Amino acid sequence: MDRDHTRLLSQTETLNYLESRPEISGNIKLDFADFVVQEDLGFSPSGCGNHIFVSVTKKGLTTIDVAKKISEVAGHKLSSIGYSGMKDKNGECTQWFSFPLTDNVEQILSSIEDANLSVVASKLNERKLKIGSHRRNFFNITIRNCAGGQDNFEDRLQAIREYGVPNYFGMQRFGHKMQNVIAFYESIISEESSVSRCKKANRYKVNSRTRGIQISAARAFLFNEVLSARLNMENWTTYLPGDVLNLDGTESYFLLEEDDQREKIQRRLDIFDIHISGPLAGIINLKDKYVTRLKAADIELGSLNKYEELLIGLKNLNVMASRRPLRFRAENLQWFWINRNTLNVTFSLRKGCYATSLLREVCLFD
Repeated sequence: MDRDHTRLLSQTETLNYLESRPEISGNIKLDFADFVVQEDLGFSPSGCGNHIFVSVTKKGLTTIDVAKKISEVAGHKLSSIGYSGMKDKNGECTQWFSFPLTDNVEQILSSIEDANLSVVASKLNERKLKIGSHRRNFFNITIRNCAGGQDNFEDRLQAIREYGVPNYFGMQRFGHKMQNVIAFYESIISEESSVSRCKKANRYKVNSRTRGIQISAARAFLFNEVLSARLNMENWTTYLPGDVLNLDGTESYFLLEEDDQREKIQRRLDIFDIHISGPLAGIINLKDKYVTRLKAADIELGSLNKYEELLIGLKNLNVMASRRPLRFRAENLQWFWINRNTLNVTFSLRKGCYATSLLREVCLFD
């Protein structure tokens, strides 16, 4: 792979689209209220226990900014503050946090509020809120200065409704100018002179939180490459021999044992009951029955092997391979025109899906 990182940096421009690159454009996030996100935990805090769950609405703040503020005001370590997922800084986002129960809860909740942060609700719960605990996010997005014709916007939204959305990891996963992936790649290159794999692994573990971000970015980058290849081949929703399939809305995966089931499987794909999956690269467990084979494996390896250094780095870190669906469905996707060049779009996404991946299919953003 080139040391100037050209191929890494170019991914934002080279990923294929559901249809074609949009020729229409618009603006988002001109105001915080143009990008509204509401987190749905999928459960209610129990009302008893040693942790306070607090729902807040934030504007112009990252999730980490809020966690740090709660930590400072409550006098707890940052690591004791819980949240389920990262929410956009440049939006009006409502999400849950947790912190250990103290005697002065009301004072803490009052003290964290300011012009950009308000408390919506609070309730006791037995356990800390963990990453990935929520079920979905609701989005209400306003696209302003739409240029290119209302029919073209609606045609692209209708295609999203009919075919689903390529389940790309959003560019926010990679950091500014792909810095998280580049840092991981550079660390691999710098370790090539190490005497042993053991030394490499030990060095990789330095600053484990940062390393975890870089590992996630590298795997996301590789997944996006595989998905883009299948979009280019126009078979990202078409069953191929050897595909590993995902049952919609679950972490369950399976392989087709009998080839005579292909027509039935394709019908299930067409109604979003199941999805074709792609690789989150790492060491493949020899006991794992759900590993791609045949034509599907050829496509995956053809994309992954272009980035051998990243694969080696993940394996040296003992990262285990897993899977991710190649598409997602925007639930309750609706839209209407506020005026002739302002479009409102609402939908909900399950956790792990990126609104930015849906929006890139609609139009280009200035």
